[in-house]
Amino acid sequence: MTPKEKTPAILEAFLPGTTLGILGSGQLGRMSAMAAKSLGYRVVVYDETPDGPAVSCADLAITASFGDPVALARFASEVDVVTVEFENIPVSALEFLERIKPVRPSSSVVRICQDRIMEKEFLLAAGIAVAPFRVITSALQLKEALSALGGDSILKTAVLGYDGKGQISLKEGDDATVAWERLSSPLAVLEQKIVFQSEASVICSRSTTGESLCFPVQTNVHRDGILDVSTVPANLPESVTTKAHEIATEIAEKLEVVGLITVEFFVLADGNLLVNELAPRPHNSGHHTLETTMTSQFCQHVRAVCGLPLGPVMLRSPGVMINLLGDLWKEGQPDWKLLLREAGLFLHLYGKREAKQGRKMGHYTLLGEGMPARDRAIGLRALLGRPES
Repeated sequence: MTPKEKTPAILEAFLPGTTLGILGSGQLGRMSAMAAKSLGYRVVVYDETPDGPAVSCADLAITASFGDPVALARFASEVDVVTVEFENIPVSALEFLERIKPVRPSSSVVRICQDRIMEKEFLLAAGIAVAPFRVITSALQLKEALSALGGDSILKTAVLGYDGKGQISLKEGDDATVAWERLSSPLAVLEQKIVFQSEASVICSRSTTGESLCFPVQTNVHRDGILDVSTVPANLPESVTTKAHEIATEIAEKLEVVGLITVEFFVLADGNLLVNELAPRPHNSGHHTLETTMTSQFCQHVRAVCGLPLGPVMLRSPGVMINLLGDLWKEGQPDWKLLLREAGLFLHLYGKREAKQGRKMGHYTLLGEGMPARDRAIGLRALLGRPES
């Protein structure tokens, strides 16, 4: 071992029979809880919103503010290790819990990934390419940045934006004052819109012993800022997928993630990659892993957080994942028989009480390879009432 090398610290493991605490009660928490229960863990969910999708899969649900120290202390007393199902948890809550129980991923990881400015600064410091951007704090700065970047761009809130929320598409010459007032945020990022060949993502798992393992690369299509279709394996050159795995692994190691880190990429026409966003958790684009890979992203998340050996992630089958948004419910409950009669199709509904436009209500994965499977998967959704992509 050279003087510059260091052996990664081996963190405490929590075996089946102990209790996993999940901050957040959405569908990612639901599927993580289901994976944990299948491994024999007890699950406690904490969220400000009552009756989230994860609640029905938990042994105990605590509904309270993330700023309530009494409720957080009660939560900590009920669990052995804590994780997150989305990154917009107040860092102060994570720091409070870290003084009592292990939190994986750590508050420092979440702090970087929930702040677009910190995230981009981390990536640039690591020598990882991102789209050209400017930090914006005023309408005047926005006007100057629109001119400097030129062409089309996207104005995003620095924090709390997701699924197309907190974003405004702009062109050079647009009224900066109107756009800034519309965003209604004291701090933002203006990103140059990238002309890309495709969008892709990689989910990288990292264990308590420092082992990293990447899932197969998937290509993604978004609609109105929300993931619409994911296809695995990605129809990309091996050199590109290898580079994507290398970048995701480097990010996981530099952040010292314990759990999952999802890296979203823009794939340029020349094969180069730009990192778009990071998410320190299971990811919508990896839902297909419930059927397509040897270990699902949710099971891997639980394994990594609890200190179990990482599971194998090779493909069992190619597949296409289709998101189901609340728009499909505008004329009532969709006729699920139209999907369930299809061989090789796996439907997952999240149990949300109210269907709203743009709300993720479920997904399905159709096993199969290439454009025929993708076209078939999209066509099946069209039968439920949504136009084809």
